[in-house]
Amino acid sequence: MQMKCWYPAECEQQFQRLQTRLAELNVQLTGQLVEKINARFLRLNPEMALVLDEDGLSLSANGMKMQPDWRAEIPRLKRASLKSEMLARACQLGEKPSLIDATAGLGHDSLLMAYLGANVRLIERHPILFVLLEYTKAQAEQDAFLQAHMSRIQLIHADSNSYLNELAQQSEYVDVVYLDPMFPQRDQNHQAQKKQAQVKKQMQLLHMLLPEDGEMDLGDQLLHLAQKIAKRVIVKRPRHAVYLAEQTPDHQWLGDACRFDAYFPKGQI
Repeated sequence: MQMKCWYPAECEQQFQRLQTRLAELNVQLTGQLVEKINARFLRLNPEMALVLDEDGLSLSANGMKMQPDWRAEIPRLKRASLKSEMLARACQLGEKPSLIDATAGLGHDSLLMAYLGANVRLIERHPILFVLLEYTKAQAEQDAFLQAHMSRIQLIHADSNSYLNELAQQSEYVDVVYLDPMFPQRDQNHQAQKKQAQVKKQMQLLHMLLPEDGEMDLGDQLLHLAQKIAKRVIVKRPRHAVYLAEQTPDHQWLGDACRFDAYFPKGQI
């Protein structure tokens, strides 16, 4: 895999470290010095690339730039509680569970779950997104508010199907496996889906970075594997989406825009 990175001269050392890190993940990174990286530059250079600047490490394309900015989640975390967050109730975060987020994405849900007490393993297979997560976790470790919770977050570069299957073969169990498939395209209400507002900038870039791989990204196989190793499996879905793997959940928590489907493989409710 190849990727370009734009960066100013003052970020030369950071680029060298990034290049070395991505080489370890089988990504060939080429660098291009840029005098000034601003909105105009990004519009004039619409191809997908990484950007190293005063904001840290970002992904850019089509004039947009995004990063999994955990520090921007602090206001949400300060408002969150075990009672107020539907996700916390679904995952029983009050019991401080061992939890695997098998569809890490930008890590925002995992950050919330770790903040509320879970010990979370984030599994991400794409090397670019994984490195973006590494950078944002490193920034969070320097943040006065977030740093106390970072020890409960472990980033793992792996394919979730392979990782969960290996745990099953080793008879290793966890309290919760959390799934939030990125491409829930089989929706029960297609017209309502078409009328939704344009996908947020972060999701637009993620969809460009992570092309659909069919059933794998729908998470059907992940659900079957998760049920082998977890006391409960929690699946986040759009409110009107069909059940993952066409499997009726044992329980649901319903919100306005999304819901959490719960599966209790070992009969524990």
